[in-house]
Amino acid sequence: MPGRSIVALIGPNGCGKSTLLRLVAGLLRPAGGQIEIDGVPVTGPDPKIGFVFQEPRLLPWRDAAGNIAYPMELSGWGRERRDQQVRDLLGLVGLSEFAGARPHELSGGMRQRVAIARALALGPSVLLLDEPFSALDALTRERFNAELLRLWERTETTILLVTHSISEAILLADRVVVLSPRPGRVVADLPVEIDRAVRESDIDMLALGTTAAVIRAHLAGATDDPTPAELSAELRRRQRQRPVRIEELGEPAWFDPFAPEEPQ
Repeated sequence: MPGRSIVALIGPNGCGKSTLLRLVAGLLRPAGGQIEIDGVPVTGPDPKIGFVFQEPRLLPWRDAAGNIAYPMELSGWGRERRDQQVRDLLGLVGLSEFAGARPHELSGGMRQRVAIARALALGPSVLLLDEPFSALDALTRERFNAELLRLWERTETTILLVTHSISEAILLADRVVVLSPRPGRVVADLPVEIDRAVRESDIDMLALGTTAAVIRAHLAGATDDPTPAELSAELRRRQRQRPVRIEELGEPAWFDPFAPEEPQ
């Protein structure tokens, strides 16, 4: 995987995508073969590798700044250096004003941003993302994908991303690696040759292109994305939509639902 690139892993449930990330992170040992980063074998957890799980997994008794600082504390960073890095990372993920907020005071998206900042705390050369936005609604997920690209552009980090969404893989990645059903094997390694500006300007159409068709053929329907026919129908439906005028909403109720009840 070339440096400072984004590679997306996509495949059916249970094919081993998350397991592969854990192998790369050094959390699991491979039964055979060897994983290397910059020519160095991965034999255990390494500060050069950051990991963001599907759930933020923040420490509930620590605020946002404290959660981000935790890896640095474990690595023995001095207080001044640690505080500066926390400030920089909070600014990077747009949470400077929430440094003192505990996880329960943050939205789901904000908690995931804290988790990403924590994963970047030690300056990793590789960032592993295991469907970090899967729990978000579609609109929020699109916004966070755009934010992830902006963040990636400001770092020197290579990203390995697991996703079930074809359009998300094409939007974010330089390459899409498709895995077969269990036991997972690489069945396709596809470069995404669409200009990033074009991808971001028409996200809805990404699932209808040639790259998406090739990915879908290898997946045989094992994806969260709609089929081309379903997506085309949805696009046509949106084009037909028009604003609803207030006079089309019907007659007002004959009673006031908020008025106090009259005595019987």
